[in-house]
Amino acid sequence: MKRGLQGHYETVSTVGEEVKAFIPDSLPPFPALEITGDLQKKLDEAAFLLGKLDGVVDMLPDVGIFLYMFIRKEAVLSSQIEGTQSSLSDLLLFELKEKPGVPVDDVQEVSNYVAAMTYGLKRLGEGFPLSLRLLREIHAELLAKGRGSGKNPGEFRHSQNWIGGTRPGNAFFVPPPPEEAAKCMGELEKFLHDESVPLLVKAALSHVQFETIHPFLDGNGRVGRLLITLLLCNGGVLKQPLLYLSYYFKSHRQYYYDLLNGVRENGDWERWLDFFLDAVIETSKESYEIILTLNSQIQSDREKIASLGRAATSTLAVHQAMLRHPISDTIKLKELTGLANATIGSALARLLDLGLIEETTGNKRNRLFCYKGYIDTLE
Repeated sequence: MKRGLQGHYETVSTVGEEVKAFIPDSLPPFPALEITGDLQKKLDEAAFLLGKLDGVVDMLPDVGIFLYMFIRKEAVLSSQIEGTQSSLSDLLLFELKEKPGVPVDDVQEVSNYVAAMTYGLKRLGEGFPLSLRLLREIHAELLAKGRGSGKNPGEFRHSQNWIGGTRPGNAFFVPPPPEEAAKCMGELEKFLHDESVPLLVKAALSHVQFETIHPFLDGNGRVGRLLITLLLCNGGVLKQPLLYLSYYFKSHRQYYYDLLNGVRENGDWERWLDFFLDAVIETSKESYEIILTLNSQIQSDREKIASLGRAATSTLAVHQAMLRHPISDTIKLKELTGLANATIGSALARLLDLGLIEETTGNKRNRLFCYKGYIDTLE
């Protein structure tokens, strides 16, 4: 349904130019969304697949293994949308204090995203409400180091920003002026706690509204995508953050931006919701299959290790550590396992013989070991 302009424009002066800034109407949309027919079927399918994904957690012997890597995978993808070149392997090297294959600032951004998501989920787990205060705290984590650290981490903006273009006059979109943005965020916070709206619909609408308001000087895209995960986990749809939509948004980037603009200009919320539900359906299926594939791979590898006899115990311990840190050195493995260096060295040699890991440096000292099959499946 096309409802017409979902807000109004206000002329503002910024950087010596007068431009029209868009101030969105508050949520929910009016007239109310028409969720019928095919759209209702998609909503039901998305909810079913999310439940299926949530249920797979109970089948896993150690969900922490998967969470560690899934959070990092999402961090990489969400940051790539903003232009970083970091890969999952680059991030793992950076966390090991090794030199990544891309600029350090790129990897620092991804590392900050991991910290921001971890922080937000921890706060929600402690009973802290999903609120503007929490979003500001998450933003402070996101911009704590590296690029963006000078752009008021943890604070809503006090100046006008714009999206695209080299200046406000040729920008693709100009969000509300700062005083209006603060008011809009207050209205969005109320909507986040509106229990009459189905959670998936709320997540879809809130994401658009947040991106339209663009309340921070930097990091809006990443916080807006994090908001989806936080809503689903806080609402009890997911026990763990195993659904990540960044890859789908990245793969359909131009259509994604066109839909956001279509909502603002025409009020075509149903078209956006249709796309959002497609993203949830596709990503839920993919995440479910990846988890099953990884779990099967892990069990198969453990069976190979179990055939080693007495040496299996220490080798399994090192293998378990490499599941948590798929690129590791002996220092990290000693920290994780508590085993002696000689024991770790022998275990690594056995894992190399079994073809389960690779040594990536070719050095005799300061060697790095990679659980390549595991990383390849994720990437």
